[in-house]
Amino acid sequence: MQVLALDAATNACSAALWRDGRVMARRFQALTRGHAEVLMPMVQAVATEAGVAVGAVDLFAVTVGPGAFTGIRIGLAAARGMALAAGRPCLGVTTMAAVAEAVPEAERQRAPLLVVLETKRADVYAQAFAPDVTPFGEARALPLSELVATAHALARRFVLVGDAAARVAGPLAEAGIAIEPSTAPGLPDAAVVATVAARRWQVLGAPAVLEPPRPLYLRAPDVTFPGGRGR
Repeated sequence: MQVLALDAATNACSAALWRDGRVMARRFQALTRGHAEVLMPMVQAVATEAGVAVGAVDLFAVTVGPGAFTGIRIGLAAARGMALAAGRPCLGVTTMAAVAEAVPEAERQRAPLLVVLETKRADVYAQAFAPDVTPFGEARALPLSELVATAHALARRFVLVGDAAARVAGPLAEAGIAIEPSTAPGLPDAAVVATVAARRWQVLGAPAVLEPPRPLYLRAPDVTFPGGRGR
C-alpha cells in the first residue's frame, strides 16, 4: 500500500510518501507563507525519490485543520485534485492529531497531552489527548484564560506540545498545572499524517466509498474588503 500525504495548514509545509509500513521519502519546511509555491514541488520530489508515479498512489491524505484558512484550502485542493485525477480515495487528518501522534510514546505515558497551535491572535487552538492519543473532546479556539480553566478541570499535569507551547506554559504553570514540554516538533508533519492515514484506512477496511475530507475551521476567515465595504 502506498500513501501520499500533504500538510499546508499551519506554519510549515510538508509532503511524504509512505509504503508498506515505512516512510520512503519526506520533505518538510517551516514557513509562515508561500505554501502554494512550495507544496507541489515537494510532492514531485517525494514521488521521484520514492520511485512512484502520483497516479499509482493507493491513498491520499491531508491535514484538514484547524490552522490557517488559506493553508488548509491549499492542502485540501491539492490532495483532492490528485485523488480525483488518480481515481483514488482521500482521507483527512486533523492538525491536532498529527501533532499528538508525533509525541514519543515514552512521553505520552507520563501524562495527558495538551496540543496547542498558534492562531496568530490572542487565543490558541487547543485539544487534549489521552496517552493512547484518544482525544478528550473536540479541538477549540480558546483565549488563554479559558484554556487554563479547561485544562485545570481536566488534569493537574500535561505533556505540552505545539508551536504555541511557549506562549501558554507560563499561564498554565501559574494556575498550578505541572507542565512537561515534549521533545516533538510541535507542527504537523506529512510523514506522521501518512502513517496515521494508513492505520485508519486499514481499520476502515478500505471502504468502496469515502467522503472527501472537509476543512475544520474553528473561526471565520480574516477578510478585508476594499474601502471597508461589506461584512
